[in-house]
Amino acid sequence: MSDTHEAARAPETLAELFNQRANAGDVEGLVALYEPDAVLAAGRVVATGHAEIRSFYTDLLARKSDFPSPETLPPLRTGALAMTFARLPKNAFSVEVAREQPDGTWLWVIDQLKLAPPKD
Repeated sequence: MSDTHEAARAPETLAELFNQRANAGDVEGLVALYEPDAVLAAGRVVATGHAEIRSFYTDLLARKSDFPSPETLPPLRTGALAMTFARLPKNAFSVEVAREQPDGTWLWVIDQLKLAPPKD
């Protein structure tokens, strides 16, 4: 993790750090929330590894500048793994798998963003 970015000391802080960094336009800060070989799936896009995740967020931040705070649920934890959840505006949600790192910080390994169909 870069010395310039605060590390997540618990899996539930990853969403807060994401929101802060996305609203600040900090692509490198977003990438720093993921393990080097992490997988991010958002709609039809599947990004694997820091380079592809960086490309995804560079494109996303170029098109969108406001990221409202998500409603988060408590993570499910087992040992060094945790599943985190966030409900986003416009019927979207995300589910992530985070892993505790040897230094006690947490990074996402898998990130799935799903846009729900509109309600009738």
